[in-house]
Amino acid sequence: MDARDIIKRPVITERSTDIMADKKYTFEVDVRANKTQVKDAVQEIFDVKVEKVNIMNYKGKFKRMGKFGGYTNKRRKAIVKLTADSKEIEIFEA
Repeated sequence: MDARDIIKRPVITERSTDIMADKKYTFEVDVRANKTQVKDAVQEIFDVKVEKVNIMNYKGKFKRMGKFGGYTNKRRKAIVKLTADSKEIEIFEA
């Protein structure tokens, strides 16, 4: 897999912006990617040094539309911690 295929998008929530002060960044990643692939992809795309990666799996939620029911897509979220001497990731370019 290519690095751009592994990292889908940054997750921007109130909690994820709070932990950015600790050099921890949250990304939605491909469901087949492992910790090593996520680490290599973040280092390649953003040119930073990664210390640690935590990954969480989310099952799809059951949703109904009238009499029809189904599940939303499952997701995988990664929290990436950078080393102390690494530069910051500029998610907000404003």
